[in-house]
Amino acid sequence: MKIKEYKELILKHKFFEAHEVLEEFWFPRRKQKDDLTLVIKGFINAAVSFELYKRERVENSNRVWQVYLKFAKKIDNLESKELKELKNFIEQFRSSYIKL
Repeated sequence: MKIKEYKELILKHKFFEAHEVLEEFWFPRRKQKDDLTLVIKGFINAAVSFELYKRERVENSNRVWQVYLKFAKKIDNLESKELKELKNFIEQFRSSYIKL
């Protein structure tokens, strides 16, 4: 999984590209309902939410963010420090990027 590349793209506001990076991992597993697959789907949704906000589609951005939050809850079920750190990164990024 390319978490470092995903984070770098998020910081550069290349949200569509960030989404694509994680989709390479998620897509072959998309029919699985295990926590890891759903968490990755959540991070994909976070990038989509940021892209929608960038395109000034704020209502849609907020709706997709709610999907991220639903899947982000599953991170606690995983033994991955890296994914927990990614969750913190994404949520801190959003609080600095999205002007509510």
